[in-house]
Amino acid sequence: MSGRAIISCFSPPSTTPCSAPIPVLSRRNHLLHATPPSPHLLSRRSHLVVAGGVGGKTWAYARDLDNVEEEARWWQVFPKRWVIVVLCFSAFLLCNMDRVNMSIAILPMSAEYNWNPSTVGLIQSSFFWGYLLTQIAGGIWADTVGGKQVLGFGVVWWSVATALTPIAAKLGLPFLLVARAFMGIGEGVAMPAMNNILSKWVPVSERSRSLALVYSGMYLGSVTGLAFSPFLIHQFGWPSVFYSFGSLGTVWFSVWLSKAHSSPLEDPELRPEEKKLITTNCSSKEPVKTIPWRLILSKPPVWALIVSHFCHNWGTFILLTWMPTYYNQVLKFNLTESGLFCVLPWLIMAISANVGGWIADTLVSKGVSVTRVRKIMQTIGFLGPAFFLTQLSHVNSPVMAVLCMTCSQGTDAFSQSGLYSNHQDIAPRYSGILLGLSNTAGVLAGVFGTAATGYILQHGSWDDVFKVSVVLYLVGTVVFNLFSTGEKVLE
Repeated sequence: MSGRAIISCFSPPSTTPCSAPIPVLSRRNHLLHATPPSPHLLSRRSHLVVAGGVGGKTWAYARDLDNVEEEARWWQVFPKRWVIVVLCFSAFLLCNMDRVNMSIAILPMSAEYNWNPSTVGLIQSSFFWGYLLTQIAGGIWADTVGGKQVLGFGVVWWSVATALTPIAAKLGLPFLLVARAFMGIGEGVAMPAMNNILSKWVPVSERSRSLALVYSGMYLGSVTGLAFSPFLIHQFGWPSVFYSFGSLGTVWFSVWLSKAHSSPLEDPELRPEEKKLITTNCSSKEPVKTIPWRLILSKPPVWALIVSHFCHNWGTFILLTWMPTYYNQVLKFNLTESGLFCVLPWLIMAISANVGGWIADTLVSKGVSVTRVRKIMQTIGFLGPAFFLTQLSHVNSPVMAVLCMTCSQGTDAFSQSGLYSNHQDIAPRYSGILLGLSNTAGVLAGVFGTAATGYILQHGSWDDVFKVSVVLYLVGTVVFNLFSTGEKVLE
């Protein structure tokens, strides 16, 4: 009997039972046992069955019954691997929210504590001291014990350090430097841990899209942090930014504990067909017991990643940490305008990263070699920013300057389908360690680049800052195209 037939059996104003109750119960029992339901849905269906015998209200419950099976199917067929991807995306969203809030808060903090540009550069770079320490360690930890524990630890650690930042600042500059370094320790394990998890959960055919989505979380985190920080500062003072952003980590952690697993082999609720799809299309399965350091460091594609990561991060971290200051001092935007105009490039990066991921996976599915795809995407990620940064020296209007900055970072985001996807290509079992290695070079670029920018600005100009970035982008382009590959070089 169909759902409509069931409904027509019941007359809402009447208390007379339907003349054919058995088919109704049979239909409902069929719905209850056709597919394995979640406990929530099972409870809801039982409620519907019991309510079905209660007079005039039963027609409404019976009408709703037809939607139950559809709802159950939707939740059951949603790929668990993309639940993992979305959770990693949200972790990276929080990561950059907590990181960029200092870029805005540093302006009123500098005025309050009378910091000069060199001191500001020191504070901005102190984050990278801790970030540098846990790159390789985080990769080793993730590849040996699993990414779930490592990423969970990282989010909790950096969230606590973020919330303690205002207290540290009031105690004095040394305490603030330590707090920022501690925050870097927590964020330092995030990328290696994420890379380890996705190497186990995501098939090769979905690699670029999944990584692009996760990294776009960083960009949207910058958007969110830069958009809300000025509002919070104006309404509640600069400490509120650190208290409010830091508290969000506890919410994420509670969901992560209940939903995530380091590997599909550890997930008891994973559907058999999805588990088969993942395990037959992912190269990384078993945890690493020993690390062949000499073999890893003997491979030219590994060094191509390390050098390219350094060149890429020099320009990226300078823009991340110094863009609000550039808008405020050079373009004469106020605090709110600086925050709002800083949002646009990061928003474009979030879009560009996902577009690039889709293009890369499409090219691979059409038979283009992974090596060629990675080189195409990374060339765009290097030469695009290099071109637009050179134009900043020639523009005379704030609008054109913002446009150049936006286009620079928009093309930069194609790197997510280039070098950032390449770790899993060449060494899927050691992807966490390999990302830790290359990102160590990237963090060194952040440490030296951010601090050097403060020095350059005291003795030179913004044009000098951009010229250094352009030179490194060109070096990265040459190295990546000569020595990188999309083939597996480490078993």
